[in-house]
Amino acid sequence: VTSTLSKMSRGSTAGYDRHITIFSPEGRLYQVEYAFKAVNQGGFTSVAVKGDESAVVVTQKKVPDKLLDPASITNMYKITEHIGCVMTGMVADSRAMVSRAREEAAKFKYEYAYEMPVDVLCRRMADLAQVYTQRAHMRPLGCTMILVAYDDDRGPQVFKADPAGYFCGYKATSAGAKQTEANAYLEKKVRKKTSWDNEQTIRNAIMTLQNILSSDFKPSEVEVGIVTKDNPVFRTLSEEHIEEHLTAIAERD
Repeated sequence: VTSTLSKMSRGSTAGYDRHITIFSPEGRLYQVEYAFKAVNQGGFTSVAVKGDESAVVVTQKKVPDKLLDPASITNMYKITEHIGCVMTGMVADSRAMVSRAREEAAKFKYEYAYEMPVDVLCRRMADLAQVYTQRAHMRPLGCTMILVAYDDDRGPQVFKADPAGYFCGYKATSAGAKQTEANAYLEKKVRKKTSWDNEQTIRNAIMTLQNILSSDFKPSEVEVGIVTKDNPVFRTLSEEHIEEHLTAIAERD
């Protein structure tokens, strides 16, 4: 017992990462920090960008096994008709979070008779994630949710919720393995931004991913989701449409 106590008083991780609800002497919750590392585990990076009249999400698509049907693999999910999301991190956790988000959105619509606004949904999902950092019955989910929607009053919206229960609206953001590099690239892009139409917004999002991964994609290796002012329904682009954008980017370079 004495040796355990002396280890703990030294402020090492010993003992403090065994339980999600215990602070270390430095005031850290190690299990929550490990959840952030789990988000990077799959090696994926996702990017979301807001244009003048559209919001776009782009993520990598990897089919790990030749026997799998590529059509059944996706990180893009429709929460409601007009709210879409890209999930980054552990796939099973992501699906559980999406399922809960759909439930919350349906419940909201049933109770209040209008569609749940994207910021309210993101706040709700972040509130639920926060409970998992405080109660011992559930581990934090190892995934990050980026939500996009087109709001009639506020225009295109991008929101992100992380495993710690923090959420925020963004002009552009990213999640996953190369998040730091992507955010640095996006900051430069947003600083220079004049105005981006729908096509430019899609291309800037794809270019961010190409730039940080230092590689060109095949259309089957990337997924693109979009909402626009003209068509606020969340949808994903076909491989043919993605091919057109990739060709335009290549020609521009």
